[in-house]
Amino acid sequence: MSKLSWKPGNMLYPVPAVMVSCKRENEKANIITVAWAGTVCSDPAMVSISVRPERYSHDIIVESGEFVVNLVNENLVRACDWCGVRSGRDHDKFAEMKLTEYESEFMKTPAIDESPVNIYCKVVKNDKLGSHDMIIGEVIGVTVDERYMDDKGRFALETTGLITYSHGEYFALGKKLGKFGYSVKRSDRSEGKTNEK
Repeated sequence: MSKLSWKPGNMLYPVPAVMVSCKRENEKANIITVAWAGTVCSDPAMVSISVRPERYSHDIIVESGEFVVNLVNENLVRACDWCGVRSGRDHDKFAEMKLTEYESEFMKTPAIDESPVNIYCKVVKNDKLGSHDMIIGEVIGVTVDERYMDDKGRFALETTGLITYSHGEYFALGKKLGKFGYSVKRSDRSEGKTNEK
């Protein structure tokens, strides 16, 4: 096997593309598209977003102390891209993309109603790391689109049409390949027969 050596770079792809909504009091809400977002902790639930300090939304998030991570599906991919290349300094992104502000009980910052999942976060840390600041938020609540609840009362996230981002391109998620723990699960045939002689 032959491999090429490259200089250091971010090659951890694909990643979720999310739309992060934010708002200063008495100002219009804004949306920033973020491709560097991730889970930090499960207890308490925390997520991170990485944002360049010069981005318009950066100071809004830091000063307001809150933000909403809105997951993106295929219906939102154009708005996701547009919000990533236009600045809230010059555009009302909710209005121009015909998106609806959803006001929850969790915070004043609105979510994107058209998003299948909205994750409401309070800023707990802002790490200045270099080109980007990593803003860590504690999740204080989640809202989900009830259209994706199945007949057993389970939120069927796999039916929402979520997208990923890789090297400047957006992709629909593909087929299911397995389930957590499937590689060590014994088949029904071998179940209970391990100790037979």
